[in-house]
Amino acid sequence: MPFASIPKQPQVVRLLQNALRRDTLAHAYIFNGPQGTGRKQTAEILAQALYCTELPDDACGECLACRTIAHRNHPDIHWIEPDGVNIKIDQIRELQRKFAYRSNHSGAKVYVLNEAERLNIQAANSLLKFLEEPTSKVVAILITDNGQALLPTIRSRAQWLNFLPMNPDWMLETLKNEGQPEALASSAVHLAAGLGAARELIQSNWFAETRNVMIQLAKETLTKLPDALLTIQNKVVKGEPAGHLMHLLDLWILWFKDLVRIKAGLNERIVYIDQSEWLRKQSAMRETEDWVYCMERLLELRKRLRYFANPQLGLENAAIEIQRGKL
Repeated sequence: MPFASIPKQPQVVRLLQNALRRDTLAHAYIFNGPQGTGRKQTAEILAQALYCTELPDDACGECLACRTIAHRNHPDIHWIEPDGVNIKIDQIRELQRKFAYRSNHSGAKVYVLNEAERLNIQAANSLLKFLEEPTSKVVAILITDNGQALLPTIRSRAQWLNFLPMNPDWMLETLKNEGQPEALASSAVHLAAGLGAARELIQSNWFAETRNVMIQLAKETLTKLPDALLTIQNKVVKGEPAGHLMHLLDLWILWFKDLVRIKAGLNERIVYIDQSEWLRKQSAMRETEDWVYCMERLLELRKRLRYFANPQLGLENAAIEIQRGKL
């Protein structure tokens, strides 16, 4: 695929293509940005452009080299994923061993570390030495959503490229044109930073179910608290959403943001378009600061759950606080 297929990252594309034209590619890049913003796609296209036999500064996607790279079969392009929790030192050593051999082609060898922030300390130190003393012409690409977690010495030896979140309105319009369900797409584009990630959410079996359970829980919390507590126990903790609690909380926060938008007269900006009538009626029941208070309770719960708080107890307490409102 050509660089033009990378959506909404013009600065990254321009920098890489200019470097290809001038033969001034850096020996190492950090592709930093949220998941779904095109980082892996860009890494693949850059590798293809280095070897493409048809174009000097792009990837045709059709030549043998481009197709071999797309299928992860090129002997001089190496992809490394975390082995369990971390990227381990043995993986970096194996990479160094492979790079000790002479390249089959005249182009640079390329290695791509996905989720590079998960390098353990031994692997990071081994990679640092490899960055400082490459055994051949090499282009390293470190893909991460948290570049600050990398060793400062690694950051200082690589060129940093930021991949920016995509505009939700543009993503929603694109997904609608593809025929994706508008109600699901409207939620997904506010949870995902990129078009690919939003599309993946919509197509996941769990997403629609989690959204439906959240809507039921949100309504019951405001109108029938005992039912909400049963829903938490039976449908959240013991159901499909149990494995996606952060997404459920994010969806619930969007629910309260819609109530705030309606209070502000921004009806055309609401996310839950299929629930607009219920939301309009409920919005009038409390003041704006009360809906903001509800969002704050869920944001606090989200932070606690990251540190192993009890999910059921946390959700039940949040439901009670939301039902009571700001006193």
